[in-house]
Amino acid sequence: MCAYSYIYYVVRAVLLGVMGVLLSTTSVLSGSNLTLTDAVHLAQTNDPWLEGNVHMQQALEADSIGAAQLPDPTVSVGWINVPTDTFDNDQEPMTQLKVGINQVFPRGDTRQLKQKQIQQTSARYPYMRADRRAKVALTVSQQWLDAYRYGESIRLIEQDRKLFEQLVEVALSSYSSVSGSTSNQDVVRAQLELTRLEDRLLQLRMQQDIVREQLGEWLEWGDYSTEHSLAIDQLPSITLPAVLATQADVATVSHHLRSHPLIVGMDQKITASETTVALRQQLYKPQWGINASYGFRQDDQLGEDRADFFSIGVQFDLPLFTDKRQDQRVRSATSMAEAVKTEKMLALRALQAQFEASYAQLQQLNQRKALYKDRLLKEIDDQAEAALGAYTHDRGDFSEVVRARIVALNARIDQLNIEVDRLKVMAQINYLFASSEVESLAAAGAHHPEFHHE
Repeated sequence: MCAYSYIYYVVRAVLLGVMGVLLSTTSVLSGSNLTLTDAVHLAQTNDPWLEGNVHMQQALEADSIGAAQLPDPTVSVGWINVPTDTFDNDQEPMTQLKVGINQVFPRGDTRQLKQKQIQQTSARYPYMRADRRAKVALTVSQQWLDAYRYGESIRLIEQDRKLFEQLVEVALSSYSSVSGSTSNQDVVRAQLELTRLEDRLLQLRMQQDIVREQLGEWLEWGDYSTEHSLAIDQLPSITLPAVLATQADVATVSHHLRSHPLIVGMDQKITASETTVALRQQLYKPQWGINASYGFRQDDQLGEDRADFFSIGVQFDLPLFTDKRQDQRVRSATSMAEAVKTEKMLALRALQAQFEASYAQLQQLNQRKALYKDRLLKEIDDQAEAALGAYTHDRGDFSEVVRARIVALNARIDQLNIEVDRLKVMAQINYLFASSEVESLAAAGAHHPEFHHE
């Protein structure tokens, strides 16, 4: 067997073995048992933000009870009309010990409206929690997918590194052989590409460590140890909402986006702001108060009984000059209510734009996935084997063999990136459609993933 044939069969065997490993999609890590669904549930269950939000809602509910009550009455006690020459209680008939009480009644329906406004504000908080749970699911899922991307890229490069090591050995063997056609430049080129792979591995490991630390921020709030328990080497399965199983029309998508917890929460905010306008309008009504007092008098100097005094009265203010106070405060509340409506409109437009961009991106990624699967990878592998065959028969260049293998490696990493990007876009769309059970979530405050997994 000639030297060229020997090189061809050795390298071809290495290529076939490497390609078989590259086409494998799973590798099991010992002790890996925490799936993406588990991670999402764990992050949602132990999210301190949700607990703080519940406390804020409870605080508002407690405030609403107090807001409906009358102000505390005020009590006054006084010693009045005391003669300053003797300070004798029975010297003058008007000297008395006076005890009074005063009760103020807020303007119009102020108490009821204030209670209603606080209750409407607190009703927004369950929807805020539903939106937070959906965002946590999105964040954890995307970080998980990034961790998988980096880990799988490392695996692909490490497998290809073995091939490049073999190519370096083949190049050295051919260069040192008398009959070999490999030049020193070919040896240097093969070693250079091997060094570049080492650099890519270092960068990917750094990015993998960063994203695992970011993921740990969500998972380490609970009692679950994540040191050796993340099944990040397994590609999770994510599905789109059922409404998108077929081509969804604009009206259907708009309806679901309007039911998003973020938007429903803003509806509650708008309702509360409209109640604030009604509350400010009570400023045009007078504030009433009632007061009563009892004056106790001593007997006179001759021992004659003196009648005690009882007084009662009503007080109220007159909001006559309203242009600088009441009018301005009502105008302020009205403008704030309109601003909240604008805020909702902008948020809804943002969700719509995010969906359109994500859905269009998903369609393009699906096309690229099919292209890689049906044609591109096969053509690239054929090119790599053809380059190797040409080189072993002295009809090709060694640098072309190396370049073809780099193209093949990059293509498989691109295929991986396409699949990961598809799932990340699907996770984003699932967040936008986190609405089907928003009412029950708001009522129960349950920890629900708001995320669709197979």
